[in-house]
Amino acid sequence: MPLLQIDNLGIHFGGLRALNDFSLQLDPGELVALIGPNGAGKTTVFNIVTGVYAPSAGSVQLAGNNIEGLKPYQINRLGIARTFQNIRLFGGLSVLDNVLIGFNQSVTHGFWGAVVRTRHFQFEEADHEARALELLHTFGLADRCDDIAGDLPYGQQRRLEIARALATGPKILLLDEPAAGMNPPEKADLMQLIHFIRDQFGVGIWLIEHDMKLVMSICQRITVLDHGETIAVGNPASVQADPKVIEAYLGEPA
Repeated sequence: MPLLQIDNLGIHFGGLRALNDFSLQLDPGELVALIGPNGAGKTTVFNIVTGVYAPSAGSVQLAGNNIEGLKPYQINRLGIARTFQNIRLFGGLSVLDNVLIGFNQSVTHGFWGAVVRTRHFQFEEADHEARALELLHTFGLADRCDDIAGDLPYGQQRRLEIARALATGPKILLLDEPAAGMNPPEKADLMQLIHFIRDQFGVGIWLIEHDMKLVMSICQRITVLDHGETIAVGNPASVQADPKVIEAYLGEPA
């Protein structure tokens, strides 16, 4: 059974058809990409899958269970986490607190447990802090744990956002333009990091990205959107050579 199965997905905003008949399958441990020109509908797909938008047509299944119509926090608890095109950290909180927020969806001590600080509350708080520090160490941010998140350099903020997403314990990680705003050395580090996340955390990774060197280097399969329509699906070599993709997005080779 696929980890994620999307069939014939579509959405309309008034009279505008933003996405039509979109399908995709993601198996455990796969690393796949969704590419296309600006306005093609890529982030719209992510918004439907994560419950921000309700689809006009089609279905989304996570491990065989329908999830369309669920709220974003419910979908996150079932195992889908995401980062955003524009970084959405809590810029005024510490680096550590940002990661701790990711563990909130798994809290079991309840409201009164927090009020009276039960033994269960104290155990859970200590466990989450230890796991958060471990994540920060993994992402090279342990020495910045007490710093304000908004003061981090851009590349480290990207890493922190991914660490927070992983704190929710996902089966699938959606990365929306993770290389945006990064310089070449940061992009090289990001490629290694994405492979590491897939292998170390055992998650399926689905990313939207405009940097074709990154996409072609690390992804096993690519889907290409143009004006809400799928125009190509395949491995990097076949997609890169597809005439429709060249015309719509990549441009004529030099």
